[in-house]
Amino acid sequence: MSTANPARRGQLGLRASEWAVVRSKEEILATLDEHARLDDLPFQPEMFAFCGERLRVAKVAHKTCDNIRKTGGRRMVDAVHLDGARCDGSAHGSCQADCVFFWKEAWLDRVNGPARNSIVSDANVRCSEEQVNERVRAQGDETSENPTWVCQTTALYEATTLLKWWDVRQYIRDVTSGNHGAWHMTKLLLFAAYRKLVGLDVGYRILVGFFNWFQRLRGGKPYPEGRGRIPDGQATPTQLLDLTPGEWVEVRSQDEILATITESGFNRGMRYDMEMSKYCGERFRVQMKVDRLINEQTGKMMQMKNPCIQLEDVYCRAECTDRRLGCPRASNTYWRENWLRRVDNEASSQSKIS
Repeated sequence: MSTANPARRGQLGLRASEWAVVRSKEEILATLDEHARLDDLPFQPEMFAFCGERLRVAKVAHKTCDNIRKTGGRRMVDAVHLDGARCDGSAHGSCQADCVFFWKEAWLDRVNGPARNSIVSDANVRCSEEQVNERVRAQGDETSENPTWVCQTTALYEATTLLKWWDVRQYIRDVTSGNHGAWHMTKLLLFAAYRKLVGLDVGYRILVGFFNWFQRLRGGKPYPEGRGRIPDGQATPTQLLDLTPGEWVEVRSQDEILATITESGFNRGMRYDMEMSKYCGERFRVQMKVDRLINEQTGKMMQMKNPCIQLEDVYCRAECTDRRLGCPRASNTYWRENWLRRVDNEASSQSKIS
């Protein structure tokens, strides 16, 4: 694959909550190689719409998770996530994954900071807008009716390097980048240690029972679990609510959801992630019904037989899963309708997750 483009910009050292401006189309093209990539990370056509906009840095994308080869945490260099900058799938077969973009600092400038000199010249431009549009399909699939799609999500393994979970420097960076507060990261690490203790299967019931008792005292959530009650291979239940965008729903309790999934954590092919347990019992508005997603591993478009639901401001917060603590990616979570219940819109107010 590609190597770092010599025309790339120096580091900006952006932190969470700082403001950045997306550079012009011409300046961004000058940083890309012939594969429309920088450091093996694709620049997507959907990102051109943000050129010239001022956006706040949501998180510093110094690390991410690997959903392709399941290697755990991955290290990303010189990249951030921007508030409100998600993919609408318009150049990728109307994919509804609504993924957060990775923005290389070479594609940005600081707002109110010293402007960097332009690098646009005929000598160093190796990529055109037409090539960016062409690279959304794998080579040889340019005219296929069922192409292998290429995007930041499908290329994320190539654009990152392995990050061991025990590398303490990542947790320090989580704090110094402004992604998380020191006390928040301390709590995540303490809980990770407690989960390791529970995972030894010595006194499991006592440890989980004690945790749940303590959480009830403080009004917190029960111990997160992802192992369902239905034996693998058996049919899982379904319920259609015919939800529409804007409606209010309440996420069912963890016990109710566990009764609908297999021991491996699936309901009709959709996995319930223990990170989703944080939202149990809370109320949210339906963002959209999802039935088309690009498979991160294969790049093929998946058409769902049973659409799932995406909720507003509900995403993976990387608080209780091994090897990806504090991941800033904010991947969307997808919900079966039988994990939700419709509630009275007038009596609802969106919950705040701390």
